[in-house]
Amino acid sequence: MSHAAPDLQTIVTEIAEEMAQRPDRGEVASYIPELANVDPNQFALVVVDADGNIAAGGDADVRFSIQSISKVFTLTLALGMVGDRLWKHVGREPSGNPFNSIVQLERERGVPRNPFINAGAIAVTDVILSGHQPREAIGEILRFMQFLSGDSSIVIDETVATSEKRTGFRNTALANYMKSFGVITNPVDFTLGVYFHHCAIAMSCRQLAMATRFLAYSGRNPSTGLSVVSSERARRINALMLTCGHYDGSGEFAYRVGLPGKSGVGGGIIAVAPGKASIAVWAPGLDHHGNSHLGRIALEELTRRLGWSIFGT
Repeated sequence: MSHAAPDLQTIVTEIAEEMAQRPDRGEVASYIPELANVDPNQFALVVVDADGNIAAGGDADVRFSIQSISKVFTLTLALGMVGDRLWKHVGREPSGNPFNSIVQLERERGVPRNPFINAGAIAVTDVILSGHQPREAIGEILRFMQFLSGDSSIVIDETVATSEKRTGFRNTALANYMKSFGVITNPVDFTLGVYFHHCAIAMSCRQLAMATRFLAYSGRNPSTGLSVVSSERARRINALMLTCGHYDGSGEFAYRVGLPGKSGVGGGIIAVAPGKASIAVWAPGLDHHGNSHLGRIALEELTRRLGWSIFGT
């Protein structure tokens, strides 16, 4: 991979420097003990353009817990396994509620509203697990991330996974509730074990931006020509990212950034500028929706300066 064109690199560097100076950094996630220890002063922004050029700013090679960003990739895997049968287990509508809410599950007979809230991602994980041992399913998800990013060094942070399991009472409640309606078919402990592990994958912004490229280019890696998913499926995954990728802050993200994206409580966000670039940003401090505070501001600045909103320049 070569370095990005000067204009793009200059913009990324400027944004990284601006974010480093801001005092409003949000609050790191504290309900997962290992995430509470992360330094909130870190920031990274990486953009990979259509030619594979990389513009990187800040802590671009520091690995962090991708958390719910992994849900984009488990959704992709599950669709590859069972196709549209997946939608019997999970819906496609925005939730309008916090990511770990149980309220809608009670009203909708255990079927989660979309694949990106916790309940929905647990249901998707259950589909991937079916017919496998937990260790096999975890390995398949990890290998998929390594394949997409072209980096076999990507690993799961076992300390974070253990921390999540030890404190994941709300997720356990969600999974058991879905189990009572038959939405979860595997043993709850097995499904949650796989879920906690894929959320604990550790990646840098550089690796995440590379892994997301297929969604920016109609399901294909433009550097290798390899197809990951069909163009129709890539378009639909992007649609779900736009409408549901930031929980009850998804409308605000679409309004301000104007790109499909997915956040994680580790402070990362991936975003897709179709036909132009894949993007990853990381700032550990979160806003009240559980999305990266400075990450969203940085992406808003990036799309404003480059005119990359899908809604027009």
